[in-house]
Amino acid sequence: MQAKPCGESRVIKTSRVFPNDINDHNTLFGGKLMSDIDMTASISATRHSRASVVTASTDSVAFLAPVTPSDSVCLESFVTWTGRSSMEVFVKVTAEDLRSGDRRIAATAFLTFVAIDDAGLPTQVPPVLPESDEEVQLNRSGDERAETRRAHRRQSQKMAEYLTTSRPW
Repeated sequence: MQAKPCGESRVIKTSRVFPNDINDHNTLFGGKLMSDIDMTASISATRHSRASVVTASTDSVAFLAPVTPSDSVCLESFVTWTGRSSMEVFVKVTAEDLRSGDRRIAATAFLTFVAIDDAGLPTQVPPVLPESDEEVQLNRSGDERAETRRAHRRQSQKMAEYLTTSRPW
């Protein structure tokens, strides 16, 4: 399978912050941003694989700076690393004060998606070809993040063995 440049999976979504998106602290509700991150990342994964995808994990979301009602929010996502059927997608969230033009990184996130075929089984994805300095740096550290994800999944599976499904009431 031929490698695809990160740019082929790049998605950019910019939106305003509206009153119904705000929490009690007069900043963007984190759950709203997380939903937008997953949606944008899923498009990147689908563009890269040209297959149906499922979210395997939200590996990390780091909220770095508050987003306020005077800001716009720009989400930029692209595939940074691939396994056989899995894809790591990086999402960079930039807030821009629309009056001053000041921009800041508001959040970063890594998510993992798995490409599936029509039978719902994992299917192979092409490798990724990083081009920009940012893409190269993110790709180089992808193996390490993948191992961390595998270890975390093993821990979660082990924990699930002793969790109950009985009703708490």
